[in-house]
Amino acid sequence: MPKTKKIPLRMCISCRELKEKRDMLRVVKSGDGKIFLDFSSKASGRGAYICNSPECIKKLKKQRLLNKVFSCAVGDEVYTDIEEEYFGKGQS
Repeated sequence: MPKTKKIPLRMCISCRELKEKRDMLRVVKSGDGKIFLDFSSKASGRGAYICNSPECIKKLKKQRLLNKVFSCAVGDEVYTDIEEEYFGKGQS
């Protein structure tokens, strides 16, 4: 019987839905504390996944979800940077 490759699933920190990892965006907190969107999904650091949808990105800022996920204070500028990055080049 041939082995089927297991598809990795991740839970969205915004809507809490399980989806395929490749369909989601990764938010990374690097070792030096910088938080950013990782479009390559290869950056080192603590990662959290979010749906590739404008609703989930907006909810991220509204509910300040990164504070909970990374257990630290995350400034408004980080949320603004993530929104700008997503709505700027993420929608290609």
